[in-house]
Amino acid sequence: MVSLVSRTGRHLQRYEKGYRLVVGCIPYRYKKTGEATSVEELEVLVISAQNGQGMLFPKGGWENDEAMEDAAKRETEEEAGVIGVVEDKLGPWHYKSKRSCIMHESYMFPLLVHKELDCWPEKNIRKRKWVSINEAREVCHNWWMREALEELVRQRRLRPQTQS
Repeated sequence: MVSLVSRTGRHLQRYEKGYRLVVGCIPYRYKKTGEATSVEELEVLVISAQNGQGMLFPKGGWENDEAMEDAAKRETEEEAGVIGVVEDKLGPWHYKSKRSCIMHESYMFPLLVHKELDCWPEKNIRKRKWVSINEAREVCHNWWMREALEELVRQRRLRPQTQS
């Protein structure tokens, strides 16, 4: 059963060498046939930012009581309402928060989506949309997330995935 409440607060957040540790996923699927045939068949799921300005991939703080991959899956389920298989880590990227002077170290994971939920914790504050790689490049407003997307594309070109 999916919890319909997102974790809140920063009291369990991980910090390392002055960086807040952030993790997330690039949810993806193969369109049309549902089979892994090429990067051109890849679609990724973007979500609206909380403030409604721009699109991004689900991400959030990695907390002390969870493994990195578990945190990425939790954030993706809470924000985008999808469940799937987490793959090899992408990153790190370092960036400064737009809202404060906090530095972040971020990691993203490809997540092959197996299930889209009808109800999820942030359904009422976020929109989700499946887009092509090219559209994701245009709509994603975080430079480091675009770099993570390019790394995902590069990896898929080197070794196409098969759907489980």
